[in-house]
Amino acid sequence: MLWGFAFVAQRSGMEFVGPFTFNAVRFTLGGISLIPLLLINRKRKFNNDPILPLSSNKILLRGGIIAGVILFLGASFQQGGIVYTTAGKAGFITGFYIILVPILGIMFKQKTSAAIWLGAVIALAGLYLLSVQENFSIGLGDLLVLASAFFWGFHVLVISRFSPKTDPIQLAFFQFMLCAFFSLIASLVIETTTLQNIFDASVPILYAGVVSVGIAFTLQVIAQRDAHPSHAAIIMSLEAVFALIGGWIVLDEIIPLRGLIGCGLMLTGMIIPQIEIIFKRKKSHKL
Repeated sequence: MLWGFAFVAQRSGMEFVGPFTFNAVRFTLGGISLIPLLLINRKRKFNNDPILPLSSNKILLRGGIIAGVILFLGASFQQGGIVYTTAGKAGFITGFYIILVPILGIMFKQKTSAAIWLGAVIALAGLYLLSVQENFSIGLGDLLVLASAFFWGFHVLVISRFSPKTDPIQLAFFQFMLCAFFSLIASLVIETTTLQNIFDASVPILYAGVVSVGIAFTLQVIAQRDAHPSHAAIIMSLEAVFALIGGWIVLDEIIPLRGLIGCGLMLTGMIIPQIEIIFKRKKSHKL
């Protein structure tokens, strides 16, 4: 829910500042919000808490740089796209990364089942109804957000590779601050922003930074200590639904029937592969 409504904040913030400025401040706030957790983790390590092993600086540095660069690219394309599209559409198109993750996983020699391909086809049909216009053109905003979905997919794969090998909170902090740094450089080169503009966008930026980046990420890390990844993926796919609801309630966005059908198909395509994984796991447990 927090991530879904973040699309509303991201859309609102574009009325005052540019995409790179928004992301620079947003991810800086997100990183700062993790400092208390970093201090708590450090104290636990000094107390030899077995839950939080000492991180490898080399793995942390490598993972943080790779994740930070991909995060910057994904966030930049998404934030730039939101300027030209609605929060609801951006939420559903971004959610396409749930299908892209196992498909992109082929590059890492991961197996892809028939259910994943079925889900991808259904989601693509939904994306067509949602984004492709009657003259067979796609809006610039939708295209940019779609590009961001590919980077979000790579980001999930990178995090899944490095997170088990190092402290996830340190890794998150590293990537947030690196993303903020790259966004700041881009904003200084491309955009013209004043402190008054940032102040005017303070509410959307605070929500997107502290709530969406800081709080929501922390809740995810805590919850996924116990929640099965497949169950978590299904729940997180509802991010798109809450983006649509938020855009309708807060921004008075209206999506036509064709687009709503597309949203339904995309959500179905996201969920189908996860349901197959759950059934396979339950069957293996019975055996």
